[in-house]
Amino acid sequence: MSERGDGGAAGAGRRVDQWLWFARVVKSRTQAADLVLAGKVRLNREHIEKPSLVVKIGDVLTVTAHERVRVLKVAAAGVRRGPPAEAAALFEDLTPVPVPPTPEETVAAGQGAREAGSGRPTKRDRRTLDRFHRSGDDE
Repeated sequence: MSERGDGGAAGAGRRVDQWLWFARVVKSRTQAADLVLAGKVRLNREHIEKPSLVVKIGDVLTVTAHERVRVLKVAAAGVRRGPPAEAAALFEDLTPVPVPPTPEETVAAGQGAREAGSGRPTKRDRRTLDRFHRSGDDE
C-alpha cells in the first residue's frame, strides 16, 4: 500500500482522512485525522496509524465514530466533499443491522416496561405514581 499523501497516480486512491471527510463520516478533515491517530479506523481489518495512507476502490474501512461502529466498502475515491447524496455514492455500507433488545432485556437493564408507542407518562400517570409511592411510606 502506498503511503504517498498525494494519492499516487491520478484517480488511483485518496488519503484516508480526506476520504472519510468526503464521505461525510466526520464533519472535518481534522476530526478524520484524529480518528485515525486515535486508532479508531481499520483498513482491511488492520489498524492504521497514519491519516496519509491511501484507500482504493474495494478497500474496507471499519470506523468507530459517534458511539457506533461502521463498516464501509470504498466504491469511489471522490473528487470533493459534495452533498449527502454524492457522499453516499462513495461507499457501500456493510454495517450489520443491530438487533433490538427484547422486553425482558430492557427490564433487566433497568428501563421501564412501557408499551411500544405509549410515549411519555401523562400528568395523570405521574399523580398515580406519586400516590403509590406515598402510600408505601406509611409502613
